[in-house]
Amino acid sequence: MATRIDILKKIDEWLQPENFQDYAPNGLQVEGNENVATIVSGVTASQALIDEAVKQNADMILVHHGYFWKGEDQTIRGMKKNRIKQLLDNDINLVAYHLPLDDHPEYGNNRQLANVLNIQNPTPIGGLVWQGELSEPMTPEAFGLHIARALHRQPLHVGSGPEKIKTVAWCTGAAQGFINAALNAGVDAYISGEISEPTTHAARECGIHYFAAGHHATERYGVQALGEALAREFEVKHQFIDCDNPV
Repeated sequence: MATRIDILKKIDEWLQPENFQDYAPNGLQVEGNENVATIVSGVTASQALIDEAVKQNADMILVHHGYFWKGEDQTIRGMKKNRIKQLLDNDINLVAYHLPLDDHPEYGNNRQLANVLNIQNPTPIGGLVWQGELSEPMTPEAFGLHIARALHRQPLHVGSGPEKIKTVAWCTGAAQGFINAALNAGVDAYISGEISEPTTHAARECGIHYFAAGHHATERYGVQALGEALAREFEVKHQFIDCDNPV
């Protein structure tokens, strides 16, 4: 068992959230039990994840997507009220890290996605975008199949580029707007979680393969890695709960 304070201090030491201008508060969002024996992690602090955490007698929920986003309704009612009430009723801490978890060189979503897709020499190239290369060149069709098998979700492939893909850039989640960083890097393909209408035209007209592999699907892995690291550091129980999301 560990204290909430010690766990939060360790995460802040690792992720350094003070270095980010984010869209939501990083760290403790809802205060629960002072002592933590069981951590449940997930991508988003949805009702389904909270329900599973209650079943697991969790003391802390660790997520990538928490609450209190900039621009959202600040009133606590409806869906938000139900979620927060269940956290408070069960004395569960809600801890969320957004951009710091995307960016971290070891536990981050981008680094972990490289591991899952077996991308070699993963390196940040500016902002949140990373670059690497495949161990062997693949056709776009083969690379799409590779992504589907690794992430258990068929990606959407648009654009046109080289007949074989060797170099790739990527950024997990809603990062379709960063395609210009991939174009500037001169890579053969770009991967992100989501796609938008302008992204399709950019990929087609600029000669790059674009794979939209799913916001949830690309961001499963950072929070798992962070949860496992906390379990090792503090000898607490950790379980990742995958509340699937097709987006």
